[in-house]
Amino acid sequence: MSITISNISKSYKEVNALNNISFEVKKGELFGLIGPDGAGKTTLFRILTTLLIADEGEATVAGFDVVNDYKSIRNHVGYMPGRFSLYQDLTVEENLNFFATIFGTTIEENYDLIKDIYVQIEPFKNRRAGKLSGGMKQKLALSCALIHKPKVLFLDEPTTGVDPVSRKEFWEMLKRLQQKGITILVSTPYMDEAALCDRIALIQDGKILEIDTPEEIVKHYPKTLYNVRANKMYELIENLKGYEHQYSVYPFGEFVHYSDTRADFDPEALKQYLEAKKLTDIIIEITEPTIEDTFMELAK
Repeated sequence: MSITISNISKSYKEVNALNNISFEVKKGELFGLIGPDGAGKTTLFRILTTLLIADEGEATVAGFDVVNDYKSIRNHVGYMPGRFSLYQDLTVEENLNFFATIFGTTIEENYDLIKDIYVQIEPFKNRRAGKLSGGMKQKLALSCALIHKPKVLFLDEPTTGVDPVSRKEFWEMLKRLQQKGITILVSTPYMDEAALCDRIALIQDGKILEIDTPEEIVKHYPKTLYNVRANKMYELIENLKGYEHQYSVYPFGEFVHYSDTRADFDPEALKQYLEAKKLTDIIIEITEPTIEDTFMELAK
């Protein structure tokens, strides 16, 4: 295993950031840690990258203990924190040279690893990092995290605040890096990104809710799920919440995702109820659950 986490707990005074966390990440796997802000993702990343010490439990990265072998771990991992943390007054090229020098290597020595990423920002190599766009900063940070050819790559919410096109490009880059044998642990609050991982762990309030492949996760949703739409979204949500047989109700894009407590649920009865509430253009249709639906169910 590239990463093993056994009964890790961490508290900040009265706040339990992590509560008895355990899971493993296989060598060469793209593993996603999925959860909202405050779920404990960053705390776990800081423990695994030797920046924090857990209150309880043990963990290893690339075969090294996170406490006893912290120096070895720092030589074998790449870490891209959620907030852009490179030197903003240095140029693109200066930042990359600086990180290469720290690890006793050069850009040329490991250029094959970062080539697909760096070529996109190389035309701006003399521009200061602080003047780059969000997507360009992201590519520079990833290049700096890879320049020493790490065995394990930690990416803490790397696409937060980045435009959709750059997000798509970033995940394509991760897939290519995975093909080169690098183990990747990535955290994200975006449920659509979870489907791009080999396996995912859903985390909420410092606890793991479920660990499985994205395909298996969605199978765990216990009810038949419906897309519901009407002419007035707010009124639709409020009336569905007031319906005596509702099991769950929450907005999902242009629809409301609805599930019913009854096994013999009749959509026509719900339509009549909504029509009596003066709603029109009503659509009720069965839909497939998503990872987000399963997460909402498990987080109840």
